Amino acid sequence: MTTPNTPEADARSSADKQFKREFHDAEIHLDDNEEPMKLTLDKKGAQTFMRRIKDTVRTRKRNTKAVTQRYIPISEIRNDTVLLKNGGLRAVLVVEPLNFNLKSETEQEGIIAGYEQFINTLSFPVQVMIQSKKVNIDPYIQQIRAKSKDQPNELLRLQTDSYANFIEKLVDVADIMQKRFYLIVPQDDNPPTESSLTQFLSWMNLDDSAMKISARNRRFSQSSVVLRDRVTLIQSSLHNVGLISRRLSTRELIELYYELYNPRTSQEEKLPGNLNTEDLVL
Repeated sequence: MTTPNTPEADARSSADKQFKREFHDAEIHLDDNEEPMKLTLDKKGAQTFMRRIKDTVRTRKRNTKAVTQRYIPISEIRNDTVLLKNGGLRAVLVVEPLNFNLKSETEQEGIIAGYEQFINTLSFPVQVMIQSKKVNIDPYIQQIRAKSKDQPNELLRLQTDSYANFIEKLVDVADIMQKRFYLIVPQDDNPPTESSLTQFLSWMNLDDSAMKISARNRRFSQSSVVLRDRVTLIQSSLHNVGLISRRLSTRELIELYYELYNPRTSQEEKLPGNLNTEDLVL
């Protein structure tokens, strides 16, 4: 008893015949200027040929760093400024906090009124970021242990080493956290008008090119002046509220984003001290 042919079976059979015809007289083009080379394969040879192609694709080494960097919106960091791939500039201010609860009622009202005035004077968006991370006291402990070696008194040296060990164990057990407050100031030549979802999806295709880099360099001088004026305005407004702010340098920006994108690695591998962070003059 034979099974009647179905449309699916006929289509599958037709695809198999097409596959055999294509790989029986396959043409391999080695170069655009060279003549195609004929490759005659039987069914077994075609299967072996396809298997080798798939194995080659699977085992092909990829540059994982390039793949990861493609989805990072940052192009470069220089002149105390973050340059984005879409042409925008960002300056980051670190703001020293104040203890609001220790202020008197009159001082609290003045701070609230000053902050309200600061928000109303803004004609551009800003971003406030709060970073919580574990306290890094390695430099402090190294400084204490260096001083213990210089102690002429043996008892003082032992006491200094004991104090360093105590502080190190205390931080590990207590898990002391540190909070830092940042204010990000933007400068975009063409502010985005899309929705938040559209902007997020556009980050998935942020390939940088030589044309984009050249255009950013041409506009950098003029745009950086506008960004600097915005930073000055914000710093003066925060000073009126009683908040002290400071613009992060190029190295500080590199360290900040290195810690944000590599939270675990940054705890074990520190950045080298010989980074070239000199201002680039165009």
